[in-house]
Amino acid sequence: MIETVLIHGGKREPLIQGALTSPIFQSSTYASAEWGKAKYIRFGNTPNHEELQARLALLEGAEAALVTSSGMAAIATAMFALLRPGDHVISHNSLYGCTYRLFEETLRPLGIETDYVDMTVDALDLEALRRPTTKAVYLEAISNPTLGIPDFDAVLEFSGRHGLTTLIDNTFATPVNFRPIEAGFDVVIHSASKYLNGHTDLVAGVIVGRADFVEECRQTMLKLGAALDPHAIFLLQRGLKTLAIRVRQQNESAMAIARHLSERPEVEAVRYPLLGAAAGRAKRHLQGGGGVVSFDLGSSDRALQFVHALRIATVAPSLGGCETLVMVPALLSHATLDPEVRRRMGVRDGLVRMAVGLESTADLIADIDQALDGLSNATVQPSTA
Repeated sequence: MIETVLIHGGKREPLIQGALTSPIFQSSTYASAEWGKAKYIRFGNTPNHEELQARLALLEGAEAALVTSSGMAAIATAMFALLRPGDHVISHNSLYGCTYRLFEETLRPLGIETDYVDMTVDALDLEALRRPTTKAVYLEAISNPTLGIPDFDAVLEFSGRHGLTTLIDNTFATPVNFRPIEAGFDVVIHSASKYLNGHTDLVAGVIVGRADFVEECRQTMLKLGAALDPHAIFLLQRGLKTLAIRVRQQNESAMAIARHLSERPEVEAVRYPLLGAAAGRAKRHLQGGGGVVSFDLGSSDRALQFVHALRIATVAPSLGGCETLVMVPALLSHATLDPEVRRRMGVRDGLVRMAVGLESTADLIADIDQALDGLSNATVQPSTA
């Protein structure tokens, strides 16, 4: 069961001096007579790396795992390991802003092109986008920040028929709610800074998949210098132990908040995977809707007024920690994107993203209500995004 894997998976036996918590091996290098067996922090193969990576592979049901210095390092490492100039990628059209920038500002100038399509539509047809050079399909299990659920079945059928590599960012769903390897995806990526760690005190990334591809990623990572340091590994191992109970509490709290927001007249629309027209698809694949709720207040002015009126939630980027965080994506995570690109992604000016923490659900709802009450006499303005 996942709760046992989170605590004991990959544990070194016998325990080092009987310590229940693995020590931090602070050494940057290790004695070795053979280059191919040398241990070095930048190689991602120290005792700390090996234990954590074994646990993460078990957690996702994969052959192997690799930890990196950030979630973006994980995405970039996987892409550079897989793709070459002239290759083509098909991606879901709603992505984290920096992922989109990686595709457009780094990969495209190198001759690696990406086409985007809304993968949440019914009867999804990807054939029109396929080229002879298409190599991979990329998507997020729950899209950031619009919280759409792609048609996984259609993506996997199309990719399998054409021999394409599927890469999925599982950060928002977590292995508690969705296990993509078991569903048929090839590569799973996490920003471990979020739910896997859960304490808002480190930055890390994860790649899991087949052993041969993960080794290719490790070779790419050591050339990019994107390895994770031992102290961050220690913190991530600590955070993983409570992942299941944290995520299930956040699932429950976020669902209650999404339902409450849908009853408030100040809110134009609420986005949550288990609510609305796409709820059926989400329920077929996910064990829970995750801890993020997005909702539209009509304009950036109203969104800013709301977030700054909150007393418990903190205005800040990131998600997945114990504290509830809130932000306006058009002004933060997606601010550097062209307004037309944001519009195509569905990131409207008045969209608010709330990453629900572990505070009392009743207290969070009361905080939301008092902030919305301040908007009750304001007129909702149409979004320009």
